[in-house]
Amino acid sequence: QVQLVESGGGLVQAGGSLRLSCLASGGTFSNYAMAWFRQAPGKEREFVAAISWTGGSTDYTDSVKGRFTISRDSAKNTVYLQMNNLKPEDTAVYYCAAQNRWRDSVYRARYQYDYWGQGTQVTVSS
Repeated sequence: QVQLVESGGGLVQAGGSLRLSCLASGGTFSNYAMAWFRQAPGKEREFVAAISWTGGSTDYTDSVKGRFTISRDSAKNTVYLQMNNLKPEDTAVYYCAAQNRWRDSVYRARYQYDYWGQGTQVTVSS
């Protein structure tokens, strides 16, 4: 059973940057593919970025490509989401997710992830 705890959210002006962290415990971190999702008020939770077990593969939703970077540090059991050039439409609660049921790759669907954090709020003002 993996526990995930997100941190790093906050209030930032448009054009600014934030780095989200997700600390994993209770499992072998290197065996889990990880992802970030987000949910804005009144909207469904959507995929943002994913990274494979080894970190060799990454994937991004089109709206964040070139602005966001997902990475992982196995020594710290942590996955990061570096967010640059933030826009008001990036405002949402950001969730970290993990799974180890599927082969080493990247995945975009919510149902493919078994473990979720509680989320961290990101607010971008215009």
